[in-house]
Amino acid sequence: MRVLFATMMLMVHLHGFPQEKDQNLIETTCKNTPNYRLCIYTLRANRGSINTNVAGLGLIMVDAVKAKAKETRNAIQKLKGSRPELRNPLNECTKGYNAILEADVPEAVEALTKGDPKFAENGMADSSVETVLCEDRFKQGKSPLTRLNKAVRDLSDVARAIIRNLL
Repeated sequence: MRVLFATMMLMVHLHGFPQEKDQNLIETTCKNTPNYRLCIYTLRANRGSINTNVAGLGLIMVDAVKAKAKETRNAIQKLKGSRPELRNPLNECTKGYNAILEADVPEAVEALTKGDPKFAENGMADSSVETVLCEDRFKQGKSPLTRLNKAVRDLSDVARAIIRNLL
């Protein structure tokens, strides 16, 4: 029993606790992003962040972009029914969010999976731009999507920064 305990203590000393190492990777990675708090919160909320590498953290963040973009696209659809006067900018925003969900996110996932982070970075950069374009479709201060656009943009920017660690 004492030998087993000594062996385990030696392994912990040499390798550290796996979760401790994972938390250090998350913290180190998030320090290189434009929004440390959002990065930490998003990655720690996902159990997949334990025992993964930087590419895995990037995939988790891209998935968060996807989820928030879906939420935003759903909000746009609801607004189309309740705010017909905003039909034109909302239609343009729908196109932008379709681009995020049908092109940018899949491009990033495929690129990260295949080990080609440059294309993943491009996908997240495009996602961020689409949110700005959506916001700009409305008269200054009149966008009903400001909070959601900002959330998708912030997540995209964090994902892009994580992916840059792989370049």
